[in-house]
Amino acid sequence: MVRLPEDLSADDVLAAVRERYNRVGAAPDQGYTFPVGRAFAEAVGYPPEVLDALPADAVAAFAGVACPVPYAALQPGEIVIDLGCGAGMDSLYAARVTGPAGCVLGIDFAPAMVERARRAIAESRLPAVEARPADASVLPVADAFADAVIVNGIFNLNPDKRALMAEVYRVLKPGGRLVAAEIALTAPLPPEEGQTLEDWFR
Repeated sequence: MVRLPEDLSADDVLAAVRERYNRVGAAPDQGYTFPVGRAFAEAVGYPPEVLDALPADAVAAFAGVACPVPYAALQPGEIVIDLGCGAGMDSLYAARVTGPAGCVLGIDFAPAMVERARRAIAESRLPAVEARPADASVLPVADAFADAVIVNGIFNLNPDKRALMAEVYRVLKPGGRLVAAEIALTAPLPPEEGQTLEDWFR
């Protein structure tokens, strides 16, 4: 568990994260303290031709930190969990690789993001991909379910990283793989930072 200021609980942080990403899911163009959308997706490595092939509804609300799907070495027929799927961009990208024999399950705890992902999935008409609302620390799947878990910037937003990692370990098949794109500190924060909920989103 990350050390939080005395007046800030883990539940406070999670509620704020859910609220903030609900807002992005509902209105991605409203301006946030973190980048959102296609220009940022291209800046962190998504090829324009991949973005062109995905529904604009998903691309417009992209709020990850990098482009993890190519590093997952996905194969046709594999089962993939996109943990913190947001608007579904990585889920759809992965589904294009795993194909009709595969299965991609996007998980997010922000209802507006799940609804946006579902619209994008319906528009894409790709088989075997879905989005479900769930907490990342209590996933609605059996043990040893997935060949791969993709994460694009949710560990840094959750105070209880150990719980998330334990759940990832539970749902991966033996020999399965986690590919996580994350923001990490390379030095301690200055004393004046990290004291408020807004600091969580910088």
